Amino acid sequence: MRNLYFIRLIAVVFIAFSSIAGRAQAPSFQPPALSNPDSWSLVLLPDPQSYVKFERNQGILELMTGWISEQIEPLNIGMVLCTGDLVEHNDWLNPNGTQGNQAGKEQWEAVAGAFSRLDGKVPYIAATGNHDYGVKSIEYRRTNYNHYFPVDKNPLSQRLLRDAGIDNEGYPSLTNATYEFMSPHGRKFLFMVLEFAPRDTVLRWALKTINEEKYAEHTVVLLTHSYLNSDSEHIVKEGYPITDGNYGAAVWEKLVKPSKNIQLVFSGHIGKPDDILGHIGFRTDTNAAGKRVQQMVFNAQALGGGWHGNGGDGWLRYLEFLPDGKTIKVRTFSPLFAISPATRQLAWRTAEYDQFTFELD
Repeated sequence: MRNLYFIRLIAVVFIAFSSIAGRAQAPSFQPPALSNPDSWSLVLLPDPQSYVKFERNQGILELMTGWISEQIEPLNIGMVLCTGDLVEHNDWLNPNGTQGNQAGKEQWEAVAGAFSRLDGKVPYIAATGNHDYGVKSIEYRRTNYNHYFPVDKNPLSQRLLRDAGIDNEGYPSLTNATYEFMSPHGRKFLFMVLEFAPRDTVLRWALKTINEEKYAEHTVVLLTHSYLNSDSEHIVKEGYPITDGNYGAAVWEKLVKPSKNIQLVFSGHIGKPDDILGHIGFRTDTNAAGKRVQQMVFNAQALGGGWHGNGGDGWLRYLEFLPDGKTIKVRTFSPLFAISPATRQLAWRTAEYDQFTFELD
């Protein structure tokens, strides 16, 4: 009986040790890394508005841009794009503490300060959203964007600047602009950013610009705020107090579809409280030249507690452009969750709609 007792005890110890060893050998947190050391990457930042409208959330956006700064070399980051709604309230003077506790000026200072972590380190382009105009949401087409993101804010972006369109007041503005970028693999890109719900004059300017002979061999990447909904449909109409705007369906018909070289479109804008699928979408169509146009909407602003939560749980995407010149891998990651060993298991979103691969023609 005594021998049987010791045999059972040894068995229990062995099982317990095996269980512990198995847990120790379970896959541990892996930080972002390129699947091919010769790839380069593009970082997509979703709408930052809910990070800056509350003072308590501003540190999360600082953490995100700080993380990007640290990853420029490891991920070979060549470009950073932001989908717009840089602030929640463009000209609001007296925040009520519920919708935000920072005045418009303070919000612009916060978002510009967060992006300053990237100045002189990596080029970036930020679209303007509906909240970047008017008092709270495009009551008029005036924005403080050009004051807080002037042409010389980031010399690396300025170096790539090629064309500037005209704003609603008739002045050249970076709210409508193009940036020329040569990838490490020799592919010529032209990044074009357009204002929220671009006016017809802007769309005509955009199509004329990308059709110029000097851009005939470029792959055009369009960045604009309102374009796709969460069903991956082109947005037809929205209820904002402007009568001269074009939303996703019209942008597609008037600019993207008739183009010969737009192959990528990025947007943000949409959201649903604490619902990942309410913030994302993806679709592929064909332009006038028969080339595939890959269109992605990515946002996170109502994750992490809804419209007035923490601003989006720190989620961003990075797109790895492989050396074959056509394959792009999409990954969705949160530097906020990754910063602590207690939350690192939450830092990756790996569902098929958050981690996927597509190709350029």
